[in-house]
Amino acid sequence: MFRMWGKIWKNNHLIKDTVIEISDYSMTRTQKVFHSLDEICSQFDLEKPIWLDANILEFQRHDKTRFSQDNFIELLDFQYLEIQIIEE
Repeated sequence: MFRMWGKIWKNNHLIKDTVIEISDYSMTRTQKVFHSLDEICSQFDLEKPIWLDANILEFQRHDKTRFSQDNFIELLDFQYLEIQIIEE
């Protein structure tokens, strides 16, 4: 089972969170990550963030990254969206 935790932070407080579970073993890890991020953004009513090089490197190293205003076109009312793989 693949599980990704999505969290919205504002002023160092957790505002919203959700966990996306995927049990489809035919999907690659990359497909699971992008599908989970799409689901998280859909639940939080956000556009999809842009992956910058720093996000890719952080995610590869720690299975976790933060998307701030630099990753979105629309104006955010929070500090950042954080995603983290909690189970593979």
